[in-house]
Amino acid sequence: MADRRSREPEATQAHLAWHPGPMPSEIRLVPPSVSRHAAFVDCVADFAGTAMDGASIVDLTAPPVSDAEFIEFVTERLAQEDPATELEEPWVHCTSRWIVPADGSDEVLGFLAIRHDLNRFLYDQGGHVGYSVRPSARRRGIASAALALGLQEARGLGIAPVLITCDEHNVGSRRTIETAGGQLENVVEGKLRFWIGDEERPMRP
Repeated sequence: MADRRSREPEATQAHLAWHPGPMPSEIRLVPPSVSRHAAFVDCVADFAGTAMDGASIVDLTAPPVSDAEFIEFVTERLAQEDPATELEEPWVHCTSRWIVPADGSDEVLGFLAIRHDLNRFLYDQGGHVGYSVRPSARRRGIASAALALGLQEARGLGIAPVLITCDEHNVGSRRTIETAGGQLENVVEGKLRFWIGDEERPMRP
């Protein structure tokens, strides 16, 4: 069962707008995999202890980089995606994806998470979708492409409308969300709350 889940599905790919400097022409979202251990560690190091939205790393000061910790981390991420997995409150089922180049290389460019439901914290501040791109790969259109793919997966899970948040003063993230169709509802404790989709919005848990 674990082996079947860890295989990467057919790639969902996104073409990126042209930007100066080297960059992948396409990206895809893939499930966490133990085969990308070294690439994961390299990506985490690039963040240098800063926020990694969508990575599902609980303690940024002690990321799961050892062999045993990493295997356990990947196993937990795959299990959390499965609706049959029982989770303790306030955890919700979550689809974890890593952003990688579509050329088949092992590099991890960032992280994206799709939370299947909203608890009170996610409703107020976290949202359905969280994502981050490693610092060395930013300003190349990767965040926009990853979000577009993440929204496709969210729709496939029946999540509509989709709530996405960002820090109030994060101009780049705000622009990315608005470009994807985000409609600003309000600001809660420094978080801008955007909805994507015209469906009826859920009530606060």
